[in-house]
Amino acid sequence: MMTNLKLQKLLYYAQGFNLALFNQPLFLEEIKAWQYGPVVEEVYRTYKEYLRGPLPEPEDFNPEVMTLEERELIDEVYSVFGKYTGTILVNLTHQEKPWMDTELNQTITHELMSDYFKSQIIKD
Repeated sequence: MMTNLKLQKLLYYAQGFNLALFNQPLFLEEIKAWQYGPVVEEVYRTYKEYLRGPLPEPEDFNPEVMTLEERELIDEVYSVFGKYTGTILVNLTHQEKPWMDTELNQTITHELMSDYFKSQIIKD
């Protein structure tokens, strides 16, 4: 089940790995370090009304606007992290340098995410 909480963490992982692998952001919105982990505030507000419930499928989603590399990266992030609940993903992100090194409610920088995710790719 896709919840707002889970979506936020998947966006963070997709952005982080895209920065690490391709040296560019997957999307332009900032990721903030909120109490429950990384959050794309604009996306959070879009789905806020669903609370902890399942999110609807977006009506206007068109995967063709993304490159093949972007779609493959998103698919890989989902295959690795999509099996976890939002709560487990919160716990994972709370142990990671980008969230830990960013003050609450501040932007997690692309540089911090890129450096961290590059180290994870090399490690794995």
